Amino acid sequence: MAVKNDLFDTASTAGATEFSMNAPDPRASGVEERVLVAPAAPIEGPLDYLAPRDDGPPLRAGDYVLAPLGGRETIGVVWGRPDGPPPAKAKLKPLARRLDLPPMSAETRRFLERAAAYTLTPLGEMVRLATRAPKLDEPAPTRIALRRGPSSEPPATASRRKALEVFEAIAAGRAEVALAPKTLALKAGVGAAVLKALIESGHLAEIALPKDAAYGRFDPDPSQRRAERPLSEIQADAAARLSRLVAERAFGAALLHGVTGSGKTEVYLEAVAECLRQGRQALVLLPEIALTDAFLGRFEARFGARPAEWHSAASGVERRRCWRAAAAGAAQVVVGARSALFLPFRDLGLIVVDEEHDGGYKQEDGAIYNARDMAVLRAQAHDAAAALCSATPSLETWVNAERGRYQGLTLPSRFGPAREPDIGLIDLRENRPERGRWLSPALEAAVAETLAKGEQALLFLNRRGYAPLTLCRACGARFGCPHCDSWLVSHRFSGKLQCHVCGHTESEPKTCRECGSDQLAACGPGVERLAEEAAARFPDAKLALLSSDLAPNQGELKQRIAEIEAGDPQIVIGTQIVAKGHNFPNLTLVGVVDADLGLHGGDFRAAERTFQLLRQVAGRAGRAERPGRALLQTVAPEQPVMKKLIEADEQGFLELLAREREAAGAPPFGRYLAVIFSGPDEKKVWEIAQTFTREAEPIRAIGAELLGPAPAPIPRIRGKARVRVLVKAAKTAPIQAAAKAWSARVKKRNGVRVVFDVDPQSFL
Repeated sequence: MAVKNDLFDTASTAGATEFSMNAPDPRASGVEERVLVAPAAPIEGPLDYLAPRDDGPPLRAGDYVLAPLGGRETIGVVWGRPDGPPPAKAKLKPLARRLDLPPMSAETRRFLERAAAYTLTPLGEMVRLATRAPKLDEPAPTRIALRRGPSSEPPATASRRKALEVFEAIAAGRAEVALAPKTLALKAGVGAAVLKALIESGHLAEIALPKDAAYGRFDPDPSQRRAERPLSEIQADAAARLSRLVAERAFGAALLHGVTGSGKTEVYLEAVAECLRQGRQALVLLPEIALTDAFLGRFEARFGARPAEWHSAASGVERRRCWRAAAAGAAQVVVGARSALFLPFRDLGLIVVDEEHDGGYKQEDGAIYNARDMAVLRAQAHDAAAALCSATPSLETWVNAERGRYQGLTLPSRFGPAREPDIGLIDLRENRPERGRWLSPALEAAVAETLAKGEQALLFLNRRGYAPLTLCRACGARFGCPHCDSWLVSHRFSGKLQCHVCGHTESEPKTCRECGSDQLAACGPGVERLAEEAAARFPDAKLALLSSDLAPNQGELKQRIAEIEAGDPQIVIGTQIVAKGHNFPNLTLVGVVDADLGLHGGDFRAAERTFQLLRQVAGRAGRAERPGRALLQTVAPEQPVMKKLIEADEQGFLELLAREREAAGAPPFGRYLAVIFSGPDEKKVWEIAQTFTREAEPIRAIGAELLGPAPAPIPRIRGKARVRVLVKAAKTAPIQAAAKAWSARVKKRNGVRVVFDVDPQSFL
């Protein structure tokens, strides 16, 4: 049964009339046709243009065009026909030309409208997200191939006869075949002149074929399952319920909540199979590109072919190929990062959001959106199913399942003989490391014991680099970023200091820039420093360091992950990248060096994120036959997060969080809207922020509360001052409409950027 969703209730922003496919062509009467086009640019709505006067059919809603805009040409999408009277003719510009692309579906346009309205993003910015593939304004690339020609006469020369015989031998038994000229020339041992002569004589003919290779076709038949092991009874029940949701061909959402190692992937792949049987397309979102290869291997084993890929590491050619295939319906399944959500699918039937709790689904630059929430919105627009999957679901998703808005599907135990790891705490107040070290005696002993058994140990610290701060012991100076109000992180392996906010790097100094002293000290640990300590303590063990900034490219990172999966290094040291869904069969011990790290600061989601991260990283242990355990070093074992972790009481933890959030009116029981003001002139930034606050009557009219303006936690980034205002409103408050009215009351000032972040995840 489809599940009702009341999270998104937004009106269309286009203000256009849909075309009727049977409407007469207005050009027949000599009238210039006007159309509304949404250009792929950060503008609020569709613009009025004159249709190009060409010999093609009339433009229809969804057609792609090349539109003049501000002295350049940009891709746009026809949104409809204007309702109102035309503006002065001199103001209307003709479209440059239509593009030879499959039209954008009405469902995709509806999704872009609703996404723009919900996130307070200009519609054109959403269209830009949906057209971010290279060379879409150029014809689809083609290649020349050879097929049989009309002539049945014998070729005139021996070399031509040989070439034709080779062609016929390859084509034997097939009604139609096309060969690349180079392939035929090589197999026949002839030159290009021979093939040219065969074409001129009509024995062969040239044809243009798509240059991009077609994606493989999938076999969804459950009798042909290629999974290593059959589904358990619990898995089969969850898979059947999720597949029924897909088969209904109506909107419905489900939370697939299973402990680490419970086989969630195999369950949702059954729903993908049902989607393929329905003849519809499926999208699987992953939070981390490094996870893609392992998943693609499992997918190919299940369905017999690899899906299309969409992420930043894919080449421009591959992204263009994927975009065009998705638009034409030729890409049956796409696996990708959050931006894959904006591909122009022809008939989308299922969206899977794997690790739905992951913060990587939140886009913080440009168009600000949460791909988890937008996935639900897109499924709603397409009458499709949305499957949100996690071992540690976000509170928002968990509450929706508890209250019946989403179906709840639970996998309470690991698949097969594997069992969840035991989690224990190491109280650093009683079991202190040696001075200048970060591993407690208890954790060191556990690592030694693990190595003696021939098993792997993981030491986890969610902090990149060697040390988070470098200071001068002589004068007390601290090395900060020249562009941001943040400290420079020491990366000793590369000899650099780096700002993890803006990316600024500089060589690691030998002396203090303030006093010239050489008494520089690295303060606090990062994973590089932890690796140095582990190498000194366990000199005979092979170490692997897994951190996103230490791999020069995605290929190197994937190689390191593959080596760990094979059991090669005995000790793995890593940041949060190791917590993202990896399966390391020989890993039986996880040691968390600073379990309290994520609890610092004023983020109201700190406890939730810490619980999720620690439970996820602990879940890397004991995923095969050997039992696993996790040891968390902490200075606050009495924290509710720590207590619920060692009790394995996730339900109790989520219930506790829900009570606290509901009492405070915080999400998901209330709504937050962040407004971020930034610019190079701090005085102007504050003036605009204060003006906004004074003119906030539309916000106050819906009963919302304003907090601020106040300096952002990081007051300066990339040389720009930053001020924040937080709006706190009731769950049902029309916050988007109020925010638009609020923004319209304030005259903007050049040099000050104002950004609205609906449902903010980060408060930096």
